[in-house]
Amino acid sequence: MTKFDRLDETTAPEGAAPLLEKSRKAFGRVPGLHGVMAGAPALLEGYQVLHGLFAQSTSFDADEKTVVWQAINVYHECHYCVPAHTGIAKSMGVSDEISDALRDETKLPSEKLEALRTFALAMTESRGNPSEAQLQAFYDAGYGERQVLEIILGIAQKVMSNYTNHIAQTPVDEVMQKFAWTPVSER
Repeated sequence: MTKFDRLDETTAPEGAAPLLEKSRKAFGRVPGLHGVMAGAPALLEGYQVLHGLFAQSTSFDADEKTVVWQAINVYHECHYCVPAHTGIAKSMGVSDEISDALRDETKLPSEKLEALRTFALAMTESRGNPSEAQLQAFYDAGYGERQVLEIILGIAQKVMSNYTNHIAQTPVDEVMQKFAWTPVSER
């Protein structure tokens, strides 16, 4: 598969430069994913908006956001996003126990977080058609309709990034290479 170009403010199409500058201000650099997405400025803008909404406007705490993001990243076997979100989790104060369980597909330290991962995966695997039993188990764990809808937002964001990274073979950013990841199925 052909690798896509990683663009910057000087090489990206019209409209992408301000979006890349926004990324640079937020991360201190232009993440490789954003450099690839800049090839279609609307994709980068949409991703930035969805990421901001999920990160700052959902009812999930840092642990729960990480569970949703990483459950989807691991399910999609995203070689770029799993390391990136491991670093993001560290910056948000999420424990290594949670990150390791997500990366290794082992049991999470609480039943509520495990129910969140299970339901996020059910939504992803079923393309938004979980069974009534799966939905009820999620509600029984203490979540509600708002969190169901917020998971849909998380899935939309992760589909954009995971699919982009698959097709573009985006190299993991140097700063995140220490969190490199191999799917359990390939170990």
